Amino acid sequence: MNTFGKRFCFTTFGESHGKAIGCVVDGVPAGLAIDEEFIQSELDRRKPGQNKFATARKEGDKIEILSGVFEGLSTGTPIAMVIFNENQKSGDYESVKDLFRPGHADFTYFHKYGIRDYRGGGRSSARETAARVAAGAIAKLLLNTLHVKVQSGICAIGGIEAKSYDFARVSQSEIYALDASVEEAQKATILEAKNAHDSVGGVALVQVVGAPIGLGEPIYYKLDALLAEAMMGINGVKGVEIGEGFGSSVLKGSMNNDGITKEGFATNHSGGILGGMSNGDVITCKVYFKPTPSIFIAQETIDTKGNVLTCNLKGRHDPCIAVRGSVVAESMAALVLADLLLLNLGSNIDQLKRVYM
Repeated sequence: MNTFGKRFCFTTFGESHGKAIGCVVDGVPAGLAIDEEFIQSELDRRKPGQNKFATARKEGDKIEILSGVFEGLSTGTPIAMVIFNENQKSGDYESVKDLFRPGHADFTYFHKYGIRDYRGGGRSSARETAARVAAGAIAKLLLNTLHVKVQSGICAIGGIEAKSYDFARVSQSEIYALDASVEEAQKATILEAKNAHDSVGGVALVQVVGAPIGLGEPIYYKLDALLAEAMMGINGVKGVEIGEGFGSSVLKGSMNNDGITKEGFATNHSGGILGGMSNGDVITCKVYFKPTPSIFIAQETIDTKGNVLTCNLKGRHDPCIAVRGSVVAESMAALVLADLLLLNLGSNIDQLKRVYM
């Protein structure tokens, strides 16, 4: 499927080395102010070629809105947006067009469809995530009107973990680091891997502040389940934690339960979600990215005919996909929240009466 969401949904299209990528966002309420400069600023945070910690591929990622907006406001009809690719080097992949690149989706795409776009991975490329960031920017514009804030940053690179989280400094960091005390060590780890023609994994932290109580459906569309689905759908993500996450498995109930006071919850082991619904506390989600599979070290593989060969990659790749991936994770969280906000409008009869009576 290429569509995500139920009420606030989006569909992406395009390939890494095709003419363009883009998305169609449906379900946006009419009358929402659409700030194109804000949408572009979100794409600029994710775009490649900005520094030595990212791929050298240069893309302007200039967004163009094709429909659904009139005189700066959403019309209630689908908002279509497109980003034209500017810096493809498809020739870099000619030598591996019949090879299965280790760690990539080439193997599964070929066996599922019997055909694959070898130019940078085609549809499976992380290039597609620029369209998700564009859609996520629309979701953020909606959330902003309701004072719901979604933010993200890097909390670990190659096992070097942040000791504290400061979201205010993320925009000033080349790797979106949350902790200044470990940022230089994290940067050094990325460059060490890059210089060795290798890559390194990392962890992004996504936080939602100001979400109202009750977002999420009781059984099959829970907030935490939907966040996990959204994050696991991002290229290279291999794990997701909500709140205490994996650590809760070694705690006792007396330690993991969040006491409730008149002022709110005493702790937040739940990550702001109870029974699949937001509880009014800060929503926290850690997203674990594997090392970039595109490395410049000879690797054993086979081709489409089963011949054993050596894979030697060329091209331009991120030494740590977690860095730019954190922006994508933030966008996906915004899309989840926007979808559930609209779904929640019909949760009880009193809310319907306020609209229609």
